[in-house]
Amino acid sequence: MLGFEKQYVMPSEEEALPGREQKISVTPEHYVNKHVIVEPFPDHLSRALFGLGCFWGAERKFWSENGVYSTAVGYSAGYTLNPTYHEVCSGMTGHNEVVLVIYDDSVCSYEQLVKLFFESHNPTQGMRQGNDQGTQYRSGIYYFDDNQQDTARLITQQYQTKLMQNKLGEITTEILPAGEFYYAEDYHQQYLAKNPGGYCGLGGLGVGF
Repeated sequence: MLGFEKQYVMPSEEEALPGREQKISVTPEHYVNKHVIVEPFPDHLSRALFGLGCFWGAERKFWSENGVYSTAVGYSAGYTLNPTYHEVCSGMTGHNEVVLVIYDDSVCSYEQLVKLFFESHNPTQGMRQGNDQGTQYRSGIYYFDDNQQDTARLITQQYQTKLMQNKLGEITTEILPAGEFYYAEDYHQQYLAKNPGGYCGLGGLGVGF
């Protein structure tokens, strides 16, 4: 069992598990919309990357959004090469559970996705989301370019103002450059579509834009 103190402390790069060279193999087709979830993607599409708690429920928040082409769950923002789910849950990879969103920004803007991100979870809880505790459940926005970074920071400020107006806490969301995205094991992909009664621990604060 993961020690209590380890649930909330990021490992250093030296402490992190080494991982492996072999990538995790996934079914290339999205279970819900049948689009591809692996590269190459159509040239006109853009990428976004978010961590907002258990990735089963997080992915479902995005795949039905108009303009979203496909989604995939995986691990990012840590150190371990091609980690497994078990390793991420150990707290010794530094990775977050994340959702890769492939979208058409002529239909769905990055701003819309960031607003959906904030409205879909509690971004004030640090290294947890509801009853899910650990560094892999932290709130994070991982940007692919300067425009995404600027948008993420602006909307974070806007949402913080709304939370303060509702006497709610400080946002703990990390905003960092997107690093390597490692696909999670195949059974995690679109999990709640394959298992409609499956666990979803996400819950927003009821504060919208």
